[in-house]
Amino acid sequence: MSPDSTPTLRPNYDVLAIRRDFPILAREVFGKPLVYLDTGASAQKPRQVIRAMTEVMEETYSNVHRGVHFLSQACTDQFEAARETVARFINAPEADEIVWTRGATEALNLVAATWGRANVGPGDRIVISTLEHHSNIVPWQFLRDETGAELAVIPVDDAGEVDLDAYAALLGDGRTKLVSVTHVSNSIGTVLPIREMARMAHEKGALFMVDGCQAAPHMAVDVQELDVDFYCFSGHKTYGPTGIGALWGRKALLDTMPPYQGGGEMIAHVTFEKSTFKAAPHKFEAGTPAIVEAVGLGAALDYIEAVGRDAILAHETDVAEYARERLAAVPGVRIVGHARERGAIVSFTMDQAHPHDIGTIIDRAGVAVRAGHHCAFPVMERFDVGATARASFGLYNMKSEVDRLVEALDEVAEIFGR
Repeated sequence: MSPDSTPTLRPNYDVLAIRRDFPILAREVFGKPLVYLDTGASAQKPRQVIRAMTEVMEETYSNVHRGVHFLSQACTDQFEAARETVARFINAPEADEIVWTRGATEALNLVAATWGRANVGPGDRIVISTLEHHSNIVPWQFLRDETGAELAVIPVDDAGEVDLDAYAALLGDGRTKLVSVTHVSNSIGTVLPIREMARMAHEKGALFMVDGCQAAPHMAVDVQELDVDFYCFSGHKTYGPTGIGALWGRKALLDTMPPYQGGGEMIAHVTFEKSTFKAAPHKFEAGTPAIVEAVGLGAALDYIEAVGRDAILAHETDVAEYARERLAAVPGVRIVGHARERGAIVSFTMDQAHPHDIGTIIDRAGVAVRAGHHCAFPVMERFDVGATARASFGLYNMKSEVDRLVEALDEVAEIFGR
């Protein structure tokens, strides 16, 4: 975070009480207390989520929308209540603008395959940034190859911030149909100026989509205030289960988009000659959905709201800044990415050891970090590194865990020689 946008840490943030909600944090790894610093890959789950999912399976489980019996209707109510929770969480105007997906990857593919095929042709342009996860690159490459459109990339500077002048130039000729960028970089933590970038795109007649996977768990997201056209995030990064995510799109756009897949539930009527389809969001939700997972995601978002997103952001910012200070003082450590506004992600290398060696050695000390390219090969190439070690923080992490990380890195330095 930039100094003037850093939230004030709330003194009543009870991280120890929060940690007690997460059963896995009480376990040991190789005889050492677990230090989980890989929330950016997948967040751990609180008891409230585990309980909500168990209760559905034990008490009300049935297929949704299709039955007239009590269990089906009760489960349908829970399933649709979770959709309403997602809408509230991102301040969507209507719950029917929320499409259930398997995750953000499917959401991005859905927009590329439906809106993209219907609206993009030869000579048109899709714009992404250098900071994107592969899930926000590959679907647009598919669309480019299929339609003859151009895929253009916004460069970033040495700090990891997007070049807004270059972005403006890409928008300048009016050929850009859609801009799709991450809200927070999963690899180096840069927070993109989404509101400003969306304004610039709309002024040139382009739509704007956001991959919110690394933002939704950590900060308040208001799709109306951001004035974007599509926004997506995944359940497993928001302290919910895997296999579920959400796509928000403006209703007027969703209504014009063709279905993504065909099958049960998304149809209105079928004959051998033709089929007609339900309105959005149901026309995008073919087959039996992830019922229990949707309820779990709703419980996870309720949990985040109960803790308070401002409080979470303040706490995580404090821990991440402490981590940057401690890591910067370790001989041989280089932090990758120095944007003025950063999320709770610290990506680094060590002169003495490859990131995979770092991750393997500190794992024996009970410290879990990510090591590799983080599904972001272009970012690694931009900063001339083959891989990084990445510590990513969640609402349950503490400064004492950063100290454990630094102690473990001292052992890495000793093994490989200073």
